[in-house]
Amino acid sequence: MTYAVTSENKFNRVVAPRLPEATQEYDVNYINQLNNVLRLYFNQVDNILGQLKVLSVPYGAFSSDQDQTAIANTATLMTLNTTDFSNDVSISSSKITVATAGIYNLQFSTQFQNTDTAFQDVYIWLQQNGVDITGSTGFVSVPNRHAGTDGHTIVGWNYFLSMAANDYIEIYWSVPNVAVTIQHIAASGTPTKPSTQSVVATMSFVSALP
Repeated sequence: MTYAVTSENKFNRVVAPRLPEATQEYDVNYINQLNNVLRLYFNQVDNILGQLKVLSVPYGAFSSDQDQTAIANTATLMTLNTTDFSNDVSISSSKITVATAGIYNLQFSTQFQNTDTAFQDVYIWLQQNGVDITGSTGFVSVPNRHAGTDGHTIVGWNYFLSMAANDYIEIYWSVPNVAVTIQHIAASGTPTKPSTQSVVATMSFVSALP
């Protein structure tokens, strides 16, 4: 069984019981009443501890093994086509969707390539349910092609996001010059190195909504 830490499953619902006042002399009824109160309380504590053993919060880790291009000065979606890990968070092309409401930490990184001999700029921002998120735009420059080698840089950021159930997030990018692309890089040798995904994104549950 899986439990999400939401407002419906808070672990602070169990409070210390009000114990009956002690009698001056031994009273079997008092002892039985005390035992019943303590038994109920410890049963609640045992139930909470049992939930903690199987606690699993929503998360997702996704990536893309495809090169991605954009038209100059045009909002373009970053896409994801690989699910590495997932629990109540899913992808559909550009959309990262959560099944459970909460505060989430979105982290992503993108491998950019520049074939031009001059530095070129990239804008990156987020949309939630098709609406721009204010303050989410980032602006970076990708190094120029030099000594016969294209310029490369990895851009990575993270954001805390308030999400309702079934909300989705998308990552947009825009370039003034089409020399800048998002690149998947194949494995290579000397020394042997694994491949590079063009985009990597993770979505991790942080807390129930306030």
